[in-house]
Amino acid sequence: MADFNQVLTPGDWQNGTVNTVVEIPQGSFLKIEWHRDTATFMIDRVEPSIYAKPVNYGFIPQTLDEDGDELDTLVVCDQPIPTGVWLEAKVIGLLNFTDDGEADYKVVVVPADDRNTGDSITSLDDLGERWKQMVAEHFSHYKDLKKPGTTVVEGWGDVEAAKLVIKESIDRWNQQKK
Repeated sequence: MADFNQVLTPGDWQNGTVNTVVEIPQGSFLKIEWHRDTATFMIDRVEPSIYAKPVNYGFIPQTLDEDGDELDTLVVCDQPIPTGVWLEAKVIGLLNFTDDGEADYKVVVVPADDRNTGDSITSLDDLGERWKQMVAEHFSHYKDLKKPGTTVVEGWGDVEAAKLVIKESIDRWNQQKK
């Protein structure tokens, strides 16, 4: 397996597209994580099935979020995307999220070439309020059986807010490489 942080860039984020690697397929309750040091995926834990991921979950290579991991993505697609698949994705917004008191942003993206939807999803508004409610509900409660109250959805941001977080995460990645 390739080290995604070596072979992929974050993408053309200034123009609204990023490269993202899927860790957890939509519908899975396996907590699969990318391990930078070994360039491998690992099952960190098995979550209760009631907390299956409502959306594909991944990361942007060569980024570092405030929590010390690569910047997370929520990849909206009608199908589960297998672990280890990467794609070019269009940035449509941001989930502002706190986990154990640390900022843990989630950049919301869709496939850059989605012929199923006719590339019709361009912002969070296109997903509707119900989608945002379901995702917020998941992230607000998925740790409740083990560590209740440790996750907080702080709200949503637009494409420009997402680009700012991406830029800061790229800068943080480049700083740690020095």
